[in-house]
Amino acid sequence: MKRFFSYLIPISICFILGFVASQLQEDAIQNWYPYLNKPPLTPPNILFPIAWGIIYLLSGISAGLIWNNAKQKRTEILTLWGVQQFFNFTWSIMFFALRNPLLGLINIVILDILVLLYITRSWHANRMASILFWPYIVWILFATYLNGYIMLYN
Repeated sequence: MKRFFSYLIPISICFILGFVASQLQEDAIQNWYPYLNKPPLTPPNILFPIAWGIIYLLSGISAGLIWNNAKQKRTEILTLWGVQQFFNFTWSIMFFALRNPLLGLINIVILDILVLLYITRSWHANRMASILFWPYIVWILFATYLNGYIMLYN
């Protein structure tokens, strides 16, 4: 049962933070974001919750794998996991709630670095935990491109 909760808790954290962020950005998504000049590669809006749902699940499983299997540096890696979750959450506030693409870009570049650090640090502790973060880094690097374009052209 303890093992079950070591996965359930981080997965729940991801989805709760995602839900709260979605509530905080709802007004901006309806009344600000549609009117921005966006890059040609901007995906349809329906893709965002699908991608984030998958990423949240994989991120939570990754943390559970570290909790259960990492013998060395578990605390360091899980702290890094928590810090990147914080920056993931605050990006929504900076970009959407504050409607500030510059603050969003600064935040997401820090997030990119933190996720890359998590991937490299977790690789030595549990390779599957690291691999589960690969879709995340691809998605947020793409989000960094979107954020940067919006900052430059609006």
